[in-house]
Amino acid sequence: MTVLDTRALNRATLARQVLLDRADLPVHDAVAHLCGLQAQEPQEPFVGLWSRLRAFDPADLSELLTGRRVVRVHLMRRTVHLVTAQDALAWRARHAAMLRQQVLGVYRRELDGIDLDELAAAGRAVLADGEPRSMAEVVRVLAGRWPTPGHRALGEMVVAALVPVAQMPPRGLWRTKAGVRNVLLSSWLGREIDPLAQDGTDPVGEALVRRYLAAYGPATAGDLRAWCGLAGLPAAVAAIREELVTFRDERGRKLLDLPDAPRPDPDTPAPVRFLPAFDNAILGYQDRSRIIDDVHRGLSVAGERVVLVDGRVAATWTVEAGTVVVTPLRRFSRADRTAVGEQGREVAAFLSDDESHRVRVAASPA
Repeated sequence: MTVLDTRALNRATLARQVLLDRADLPVHDAVAHLCGLQAQEPQEPFVGLWSRLRAFDPADLSELLTGRRVVRVHLMRRTVHLVTAQDALAWRARHAAMLRQQVLGVYRRELDGIDLDELAAAGRAVLADGEPRSMAEVVRVLAGRWPTPGHRALGEMVVAALVPVAQMPPRGLWRTKAGVRNVLLSSWLGREIDPLAQDGTDPVGEALVRRYLAAYGPATAGDLRAWCGLAGLPAAVAAIREELVTFRDERGRKLLDLPDAPRPDPDTPAPVRFLPAFDNAILGYQDRSRIIDDVHRGLSVAGERVVLVDGRVAATWTVEAGTVVVTPLRRFSRADRTAVGEQGREVAAFLSDDESHRVRVAASPA
């Protein structure tokens, strides 16, 4: 069985994540290919798409949100994701049990003894009139019937797990600050979510495996589970096993992949890329060593924006008074510093409507 080393996996990841070469994809197609973008920080998907698409216009993504072609929903790992409307409707029921268990994992004691089916029905009734509501407004109606749990526990169980909802614009629009207002997903998109198969098969799980490998592979079954948080996927993998090819990584673990998916030469040059907080390319794996050193793994869950140099996380970045400030995590060569500076100026221009091209690259660590 062919062994793929870390660099080979890195280049495959960059290719699948549209980070090796910027693409000419329409924004909707890019969101679909990436299986959505993590979006609890509302402005971060704009940076993620700018780093991947050649002629990205933030207005295009905002129009997709207001036009109900992409939506903000709780989905993979119980985090807010920006996904296409089609994927939200197709995937939400498959994620329902995981979402419920994730909330119970945090608030089990507070929710002990509550009939969650009754709570779900009551939550849907509150939102049935189509009026957008914050979580606090939903809880205000329900708390009289369920006064014991904390409001946070009650609200997260309803809004993030039991009731399929979408976060309405203006939340998530370009350069717009707005609170979360929830509406029923079925009301916002005009039809009910797709039900689970009743014949014991898992077509949604099988489709998720294929979609994940197209955007993240080659990957282990553990990587797949870490990306979505779903149980039962080994059966889905087994059902499509004849469609897949396998490799080994340097530790001997089995990697799954689609036969015709890109696996570039490990020596393929990788340009500097500025990634947003919580980017898919890092959080989509259990083993993130293909793109980030273990010593820096915590950056990806702490919400740090990072810079890829030669395909790997090599710095963090932020914006201070219109200046993009880059803090290296390792020593930069003169060529690295030049390339990071050039890309940093482009980021600054994008974020400022071309009003600023300022970038400051801090000294490399000793």
